[in-house]
Formats: sequence, structure tokens, C-alpha cells
Amino acid sequence: MNLAIHVFTLMCFFGALAAEEPDLEQISRAMGHLIGKNLQSMGLPLDLDALVLGMKESTEGEAAPLSEDECLQALSILQEETLVAEAEENLQEAIAFLDSNAAAADIVVLEEGKLQYKTVKEGSGNAVATYNSPILRYKGHYLNGKLFGDSCSEEMISLDEAIPGLSKGVIGMREGEVRTLYIHPDLAYGRSDLTAPNALLVFEVEVLKADASAEAQAAVRAEDARMDEAPAVR
Repeated sequence: MNLAIHVFTLMCFFGALAAEEPDLEQISRAMGHLIGKNLQSMGLPLDLDALVLGMKESTEGEAAPLSEDECLQALSILQEETLVAEAEENLQEAIAFLDSNAAAADIVVLEEGKLQYKTVKEGSGNAVATYNSPILRYKGHYLNGKLFGDSCSEEMISLDEAIPGLSKGVIGMREGEVRTLYIHPDLAYGRSDLTAPNALLVFEVEVLKADASAEAQAAVRAEDARMDEAPAVR
């Protein structure tokens, strides 16, 4: 949340209180929640007691233990260290999960230790090929259940632009088929996902149409035209 939104929120908040006696304790706690949400979004292991002390010292005119530049540099280092530690923890969790999950009776291993799936619902239509652009309906979440992606409706996917785990996982799926894909971070976003670096991804995928590419649609139209022009059989 940027500063402008903060100001607007506080103006609305104070406006609502204008007709009554302001409750300083309530306002202070609300301010604390706004600050806390921003701190939580940073994902840094800060000492909240020291943070509150620093705020108190600042309002009393005391000098900060670090200059603004020193503080920003220290935060950058802390953020990098935190991401490295989180990435390693997520990687080990992904490896352990895939190793354990591979032993389940309904799990199919596409790439050892990297990509697995289970069939939730069988399909009976055309199968997705490597060169296709299928129409999918999907949801993606982390191992902890947190949602990171949801198509909400039908979405055409270009397989050569999707993450490798999703592309490889839907190849061979038939129209109407539903799979749950388990994707190692090496075939997903790896360290580049700053929200959950090196996290294993779980996708619930349904294939609605095996190929919706322009070439495929042109071929369908051509075939329909050919059938319309064919002489009737007497």
C-alpha cells in the first residue's frame, strides 16, 4: 500500500470519527495495524519491541542508531539473507514431498523427483500435443494451500510460454480430463518467485479444448467448408 492510499484511508477513518469524540487508543491501534501489514508484506524477521522503541525515540527527538542510508543497506542485506534461507527451506520441503508422494498408488511420475500427477477425472476428447495451444481451467497453490493463480474461467495457454512443469504436465491430457500436477521449483519459478522462492507448485488443471491455436481453428473451418460443399449421397 503506497503513501497516497494510506493518507486516503486515514482521511476516511478520521472523517468517520469527526461527528464523535476521537478515541486515541483506537486510532493508535489502527495505525499500528496499517504499519504491521506493511511490515508483514516485507517478510523480514524484525524485532517488534525494538521497532516500537525506535518509533517512541523518534517522536521524542532522539537520534536513530543507524543513518537512513545505513538502515536501507542493512535492510537489503537482511532481505537477501531471508530469501536465501526461505529458498533453501522451501527446496528441501519440495524434495521431501515429491519423494514421499511418488510412493502413492495413484501418482504418475513424469520426471523423477521433478514432476508428478494424479488423474482426478478421465477425459475422452482429443489429446494435447506438444505444439498445441490448449484451453484450460486451472488453479495453482503452494503446499501450504495458499492460492497463487486462478484462471477463473477458460484460458488459452501457449505451451512454449508456460512454465516447463505445466507444459509437460498437460501434454497427453484429453479434453475433459482433470489432473493434479506437482511441480518441482526447477520446473516452475525457482528463486525468481519472491513471494515463495523455490516453492513446489500444485496445479489443478482441466483441459477444455486440446488446441485453440489459429492454425487449428483455420483447419476446423476448412474442414467444415469442405463438408458443406461435398455432394449429398443418394
